[in-house]
Amino acid sequence: MSGKRICLFDVDGTLTRPRQKIDKDFLEYLRSLSKKIPLAVVGGSDIDKVLEQLDLNLKDACDLFEYVFAENGLFVAKKNQQFPTATIQEVIGEEKLQEFINYCLRYLSEVKLPVKRGNFIEFRKGMLNVSPIGRSCNQNERNEFVEYDEKHKIREKFIEELRKRFPGGNDYEIFEDHRTIGHRVASPKDTESELKSLFG
Repeated sequence: MSGKRICLFDVDGTLTRPRQKIDKDFLEYLRSLSKKIPLAVVGGSDIDKVLEQLDLNLKDACDLFEYVFAENGLFVAKKNQQFPTATIQEVIGEEKLQEFINYCLRYLSEVKLPVKRGNFIEFRKGMLNVSPIGRSCNQNERNEFVEYDEKHKIREKFIEELRKRFPGGNDYEIFEDHRTIGHRVASPKDTESELKSLFG
């Protein structure tokens, strides 16, 4: 592959454990790696949540990462320059947005789980975060749901129903682009190990 290379990272599960802060040693490793190859970070969360997980302010994040993408690319910063944004409702319209939200709420109201908490749909500028257990759950409840979901495939079944109801979807995965050499990882430790094998 010729041309400019850049390492582009997801946040949850790649640089951090889901909704947790980055390990300080891993952050230091990324700082040293950024001297060898440009880095970029992309996340579905809003910029405040991305920065909280990276344990950085925006200036420090822009010093470390050549590009910072939040809210699935609606927030873009390159070396402290922020670009204009759009919102999901501007792109797909209120009617389609409500159709999707109403479908999700009806579906989730019928799902039986060990516990449910509030905030089942979090509205963001660039996406809707739908959580069967509810985003108001604590970390222990989240961990228990992950175990329950592994056995009962709650999210997998929900996604299958969403794909039937809303065929075509709206995702275009950068990971699948022909210019991308993707690396699947299971955890931040796995990411660090993969990076060290590639770049030292």
